Amino acid sequence: MSQLEILSHRPAGPAKPAPLLFVHGAFSAAWIWEAKFLPWFAERGWEAHAVSLRGHGGSEGRERLHGFGIADYVDDVMEAAGRCSAPPVLIGHSMGGMVVQRALRKGGFPAGVLMASAPPHGLLSSTMGLMWRAPHVFQQMSVLMTLGTSAVDPAAVRRAMFSDQMPEAEAAVYEPYLQEESRRVLMDIGGWIPFPLLPPRDIPVMIMGAEKDLLFPREEVLWTARALGTEAVFMPGMGHAIMLEHGWEKAAERIDGWLSEALMKRAA
Repeated sequence: MSQLEILSHRPAGPAKPAPLLFVHGAFSAAWIWEAKFLPWFAERGWEAHAVSLRGHGGSEGRERLHGFGIADYVDDVMEAAGRCSAPPVLIGHSMGGMVVQRALRKGGFPAGVLMASAPPHGLLSSTMGLMWRAPHVFQQMSVLMTLGTSAVDPAAVRRAMFSDQMPEAEAAVYEPYLQEESRRVLMDIGGWIPFPLLPPRDIPVMIMGAEKDLLFPREEVLWTARALGTEAVFMPGMGHAIMLEHGWEKAAERIDGWLSEALMKRAA
């Protein structure tokens, strides 16, 4: 059994029918959900958990980070899900969205939510697009991947993660938490994946994009929705880090409402 950091918030009263398990993206950890989403969902009756994938946050393996692949992260999600009180809804952000897509294939989950998710066909098209949309951000993301957080321009990271509506001082609070990402994982999903691994069509999946997302813009989100046979919703004015963005409550409310409806239909 892996030593995984799992941050948990439980409701004060009776819990809603399924726990929620949040999965972070690249360069991040469970802290990104702890800041706002976990307490918010717990206050509304959800048992809410966030896992730090191996090599991230307080989980084991930081010294072996670059040897971990995407399949290892899927294993971490399956292990964290097994520690929940019941099969959880999987909610993944960015790279974590790719991890959730693959974990859902293993079955037994009531629903999934993909937020500003990496598309199932891989990162090639979004990476090439970023090179044209924001050359400096592209260059600094490459620096982050190769030289680490100490060498990167904080302004470029803020632009990659947030919209102009995010107060600069608030965005700066989260910068010290950024960390390296596994080079092996980025190799696993960094190219074009011609035969992507998709969740079963009988599992309801919500696709949420951010209108101002530099990393996974509208077309990437729509492609993901088409591949999964569903529609996408977009949060106006928001950047990539939806769960921290100015107005994040609107995204949480959208997810809360969709989950209540999707789980009710599934139970009927």
